[in-house]
Amino acid sequence: MPDRLSRIAHFVVLSDGWQRCLIAFAAGAIGALAMPPVGFFPALIVTMSCGVWLLDGCGTKNEVGLLRIRVRAALAAGWFLGFGYFVGGLYWLGAAFLVEPDRFAWALPLGVFGLPAVLAIFPAIGFAISLMLWSANASRILALAFGLGMSEIARGYFFTGFPWNDFGMAIGQHPSLAQGAALVGLYGLNPLTIAICAAPATLADPVKRRWFLSPTVLAVAAFVAVAAYGAARLGSATVEMTPNVRLRIMQPNLPQDAKFRPAAGPDILRKYIDLSDRSTSPSVSGLANVTHLIWPESAFPFVLSREPQALRMIAATLGSHTILLTGAIRMDPGARADGAAYNSLLALEGSGKIVASSDKVHLVPFGEYLPGGRFLRAVGLRQFIALPGGFTAGDTRRIMNVPGLPPFQPLICYEAIFPSEVTPNVISAGPAARPAFLLNVTNDGWFGLTSGPYQHLAQARLRTIEEGLPLVRAANTGISAVIDPFGRTLKELSLGTEGILDSQLPKPIEPTLFSRHPYAPVSAIFLALLFMSLAGRRRI
Repeated sequence: MPDRLSRIAHFVVLSDGWQRCLIAFAAGAIGALAMPPVGFFPALIVTMSCGVWLLDGCGTKNEVGLLRIRVRAALAAGWFLGFGYFVGGLYWLGAAFLVEPDRFAWALPLGVFGLPAVLAIFPAIGFAISLMLWSANASRILALAFGLGMSEIARGYFFTGFPWNDFGMAIGQHPSLAQGAALVGLYGLNPLTIAICAAPATLADPVKRRWFLSPTVLAVAAFVAVAAYGAARLGSATVEMTPNVRLRIMQPNLPQDAKFRPAAGPDILRKYIDLSDRSTSPSVSGLANVTHLIWPESAFPFVLSREPQALRMIAATLGSHTILLTGAIRMDPGARADGAAYNSLLALEGSGKIVASSDKVHLVPFGEYLPGGRFLRAVGLRQFIALPGGFTAGDTRRIMNVPGLPPFQPLICYEAIFPSEVTPNVISAGPAARPAFLLNVTNDGWFGLTSGPYQHLAQARLRTIEEGLPLVRAANTGISAVIDPFGRTLKELSLGTEGILDSQLPKPIEPTLFSRHPYAPVSAIFLALLFMSLAGRRRI
């Protein structure tokens, strides 16, 4: 086995030209299998081991002229590896371009290959950073963890941020392994995952080490420690339920091509009402025992506040005992028909009155608005949402207060994928400002029965572990769920099904280390990686 691995390593190290690019692309594509819904963790070992060998092929000499060549080689290897990884992991984005093929089919290659090509810039930069710290010894594993880990943080912030399928999700998708996120969050899991998965590359090194100092043995020990911590934390985990709160989540499984047709509005509303008032058992009659009904993001193809007939129908359904929480388009009272529109969460009481609202802050570029919109519209581009001018972003993220519920943090669609952004910081805002749960309303119908909705759920679920807060999730086509503050799914409606989900509301647990100090533990990890990488480099 070591001899065979050494031959493979030498093949990768010595590869050049199109062959090297193809190896990097294939290694990245294999790594996508470690992400939901497949979740095959060893696939990322292939990716990271090949990453080590590709960087080994760039050499360690730092003469000025040679360094320039080495950096270009590292950038190219990192870009092709990232390109393969994102094409394999984000292929499902292409489904959105086929919802309205007459408008967007021409742009399908831009979604399937264009966005991965842009995102691949980040692992390319990560490879270049790693190269600056590269050595011929085992410390190069830590250099890769530092470089790629830093590039993953950058991917979460630059160009509005897109921390989708971070490498740490290979661990973060499994609640038993993801408990470390309560300490260091996703950005702390990233370098840990990279180091664990890259360590087996050293099995091909000619250097003989004592077995207990082998990077692979240390990686296995780290993985076991992560699993043991997770098992211990879950083993002692107890969660209470919030009294006098009975939730009902409605999942209509509405086809995306019908969702934004104004003419379909009355039929859609009747479907929502009929489904919401369905009895789930002989002892549960419609909404009789429901305190809060939840509908998904952008539930209506019209502005709800401007449709009095729709408000009356909803009010008649709710009665005096149920409050509706629904995604909807919101426009300021008195605004023109073409005025600013917000992707919002609205709360309606039994009288039909809107008693609370929260606007989406982190909009999806090209989906809900066009960056530099005037120029791009001039050349014929449009956002996916058929709304003149697109949505307007909310000014700030606020905790929402609704009668009968403890304070909660609304998260509309992909707002749930951003670590440390889902709640106001407990330190700066004070413990009293901490929400009691997260409410994620989303519409993943754009992506059909693909990997996308599973990946979205996994990332939203990781927020519960990071923050120590339960999650209530309502999705148009799925996956709707109620998840406790340890990331355990209590109830779930599967993807592509129509139905309702009745559940109690779990209580939060004490604030986690990550929720109280989202930057300090991550900074400590990266400083340690940098120090150890530099120390290893001096031994060349």
